[in-house]
Formats: sequence, structure tokens, C-alpha cells
Amino acid sequence: MSSTSVTDFLEDTLKKCGGIGRFQWMIIASVLGGKVSITWSMLMMSFGGAIPNWSCQWGNQSSFTVILNGTNSTCSAPSNFSNFICARKTFDPSLHTVVSEWDLVCDRDWITQTITTIQMGGLLFGGLVAGQLADMLGRKPTYFLSMLMLFVFNLVAAFSTSWQMFASLRFLIGIGCGFYLTVFFTFTIEFISGKYRPMLMAIPSWPIFAAAFGGMTCLIHDWMYLHIATAVATAPWLFTWWSIPESFRWLVANCKVDRAKKIIERMARINKKPVPNLSRIDFLSKSVSNDGKKYTFFDVLKNRELLKKTVLLGVGWTSCGYAYYAINFGVQQLSGSLCLNLFLLSAVEIPAQSVTWFFNHYIGRKKTTVMFFMIASVAGFVVGWIQLLEVPNKGQLINGFALTSKLGVAAGWASIMLLTSESFPTVVRNMGYGIQNSVARIGAMIAPQIVYVSEHTTGVMYFLCGGVMFISTLCLIGVQETGKMSLTDTIEKKEKIYKQSRDIVITNETKDNKGSECEYSSHL
Repeated sequence: MSSTSVTDFLEDTLKKCGGIGRFQWMIIASVLGGKVSITWSMLMMSFGGAIPNWSCQWGNQSSFTVILNGTNSTCSAPSNFSNFICARKTFDPSLHTVVSEWDLVCDRDWITQTITTIQMGGLLFGGLVAGQLADMLGRKPTYFLSMLMLFVFNLVAAFSTSWQMFASLRFLIGIGCGFYLTVFFTFTIEFISGKYRPMLMAIPSWPIFAAAFGGMTCLIHDWMYLHIATAVATAPWLFTWWSIPESFRWLVANCKVDRAKKIIERMARINKKPVPNLSRIDFLSKSVSNDGKKYTFFDVLKNRELLKKTVLLGVGWTSCGYAYYAINFGVQQLSGSLCLNLFLLSAVEIPAQSVTWFFNHYIGRKKTTVMFFMIASVAGFVVGWIQLLEVPNKGQLINGFALTSKLGVAAGWASIMLLTSESFPTVVRNMGYGIQNSVARIGAMIAPQIVYVSEHTTGVMYFLCGGVMFISTLCLIGVQETGKMSLTDTIEKKEKIYKQSRDIVITNETKDNKGSECEYSSHL
């Protein structure tokens, strides 16, 4: 007699197929390669919202006199010309952003940060919708829908004729980003055995593409061409539809056993491993099929254990969303070159994300996340204090500790992504992950508004960064470590164990009129 559960069986099947091999690397390269579109789309307003040097031509209704030139950007006329108005603004032509495109300075300076907040609202909406779609329709169609949306809307956004049109398209781009960010991680880890999942999170695809975006802004100083470049970079990944399969875990959980078998056989063949014995998969799949039940967000929230995880993890995700984008969108508050600082803020994430593999593997997901959150918190508080004080080399110190805080936030966010994905069962994994991805956008929506406030109230942005990251470390105390656990597949806390002898013969059930691939009574 032998005993097993569907979770252990699928995990064992992955190990027998190599755990990670050519098949998995094909999926990783395709899915993470598509992240170039998400990264550039998300960071676009870091450049697009930058304010070029500008000057006013002051005058009255009948004539005007040039009073200010060069970098003397001001919204108020000198006292001896108090009756004059800014008849026309002249922006530095070397930097073409949405600010110079639609004159978003002075009484219109709120528009830039509002556009960014609207974009983050799109991510929040996209995350919620994608979580449901990915668990109902599958990981693959949701992923490729995100790629299609980003290609189309980035291309159209480049030809916006007003800031209102641009803001609407940024919202749609945000939805596409929300789709991708919700599904890409669960899509890939469901093909990888537990031993190698931390390695996936350590691949610094986002920071590499973000650093490339910083370098691109040094070459292309025009927001329109950056949008077109993003669309062009997205297009090739749409053609990977024919090479990437659906998640076999999702197929088993949704009673599509025959398709799952074909993918497992293909996985073993490409990895040059013998095809494992799949005779039990039909019988075991009934433990997650649940008569074809379609789960919703309510199934996550009404389960006491999952609700607890959702709330505690949600604090960390919201904090990461705020801190990460506040530092990025507040890049103009740092000293030195804009494009160089954009590059450095991204480049610092490469070693930060890479070392998460080591720490996630040896000390666990939870401790790794707590450690990096504390680094972000301390560094954030230090930046806030330095901004209030007059100290030697103030600009360099602010830049250095801001980079350190960004390092902690980026590495901590990478770690909590892994912790979150492993905390939810397959049948609601994308919904659980989608909820967290959405609440992160609440923090991201607040970030540009706090950046705007910090231009008038020194230190508030980084003090808030330090505070929320510290609160997040406290919340993580109540979250269970997942490093030594297999991915669960059912929503119940404990799965039933199905025992069977080796001579059991599994017979195919008669398919129903709708073409269902299996039909079992509920055992949950």
C-alpha cells in the first residue's frame, strides 16, 4: 500500500521531470522576458513626469517683456512686475516630457501626479480582475491578454492629443500591468519544484530592465518615443503563445486531466527524463476538482486562515507599493543627473534581488522578508532626518541612504512575493496573489501624492517610508513560514489522503455532454 495526496503527487511529478530543466527555462525566459514591457510601462512617469527647466515671458495684455531666462523657473513675477502675467512659457527642448507637452506647471502641476495615481488605479483594478480570470480561465490566456493590452495601449498613448486622453490610456496601461504582475509569478512557480522556487525570485529581470529604461532615457529624451519603444519591446513576446503551455497544476485543479498529462509528458521529453507514472492522476484529481466549482474572492475572505494571511501580508504589500514608487517618482528630489539617478535606483536592485535566493533558501522566506524590510525602514528614517538637518555632503548622504532604502524595499518585495504565492492553494492562488497585488497599488496610488506634498514639507516622504516598512515587519510575525512546505492545491487546511494499492486500475469516467474531462462527486 502507498499513500499520497494530489499536492505531494504533483510535486513528486515535477521532481521526476527534473525539477527545473530546459522546459522550465523556456517558460522562465519567455515570461520574464515579457517583463521588459511591464517595467518600462510602470516607470514611464518617472521620466514622463519630470519637470524640464523653463522660463516665463512676462507681460500684460498689450505687450510683454522677457524678464526671466534659463533655469529660473518660477510661477510668480518679480515684485516690481507684480501686475504682469506669464504670457508664454519656454521649456528646455533637451527634455521633452508630458509636463512640457501640456504645460503642467504652476496651477497645473497637480495633473502630473494625478496621472500617475490614475495609472496605479488601473493596476489595482487589473490585479483584482486578473486574479479571478487566471483562476477561472487559466494562467496562459490572462498572461497573453496583458501583453496584448500593453502593446496596443503604449502605442496609442504615444499619439495622445491631450493630457486627459493620456491619463485615460495610462489607466488602461495600468490594467495591463496589473494583469501581468498578478499572473506571471504563479504561472512560472507552478512549473518549478520547491527547491528551485527561490531561485526564480532571485533572477533580477525587473531591475535589469529598469536600469535599461534609465539608460534609455539618457538616449531618448522624449516621452512619445519612449512609449513607442515600449510597444516595440512588447511585440516579440506575443509570439511565444505557441511555445508556452497552460499550468498543468491549474488543469488538474480544474478537471482537465488529459491536457495536464500531455504537458507533463512534454515536460519530461524536453527535459530528457522518463515520463513518470500518471495512472493515479485521474483518481487524485477529484480531491481538487470539487464538481467543477469556480472559486471567487469570497472563498478566500470567508476562510479564517486565508483571511488572516491576506490581511497580514496585505500590510507588507501596501507598504512596498508606497515605498518603492515614492522613491522612484521622487527621483527629482535627489541630487545629480536625472537619468543617472534613474539608472542607479534600478541598478541597486540587481544585487539586492540576487541575494534573496541565498537567504530564502537558508533562513526562510519570512525571515528574509523581515530582514530587508528593516533595512528599508532604518534607511528611510535616516534619509528623512538628513533632509531636515544641515550636514556636510548632505546631497551624497541622501542619495546613498535613499539607494539603501530602495535596495531593502526591492529585495523585501521580491521575498514577500514568494511567501505570498506559497501561502495560497492552487484553486485560489492567483486570487490570493491578485488581492495582494491590488492592495500594493493602494500604496502606489498614495505615493505620487506624498511626493507632491514632500516638495513643500521636507522629509515627510521618507519618514512615512520608514514607518510603514517597520509596521510591516511586525505584521509578518503572524505569517507562517512556507520554505519547507509543498505547494497546496485545495482550499482546506488539511487535504485528505487517498490510499491505494499498486494493483488498482483507474478507469476513465464517462464524459458528460459538455465535454468535461472528468466527473467526480465532491470529496471536499
